Amino acid sequence: MKNTDLTALSVTDLQERIRDEKANLHKMRFNHTVSPVENPTRIRQSRREVARMMTELNARQRSNNNA
Repeated sequence: MKNTDLTALSVTDLQERIRDEKANLHKMRFNHTVSPVENPTRIRQSRREVARMMTELNARQRSNNNA
């Protein structure tokens, strides 16, 4: 997901996507520990996606507090 797509989401949608992506990341890490994942770079991509969404959410919260 691109940053422009993230800015179009509402705060609740963003929080929901973060929750879902974190759960997905947790599952992938667990599965990778038990047996090697077919595409281990997907774990890195998922982690970075969570970070992008968290950055956008924190920026929105900071801008609401300053307003």
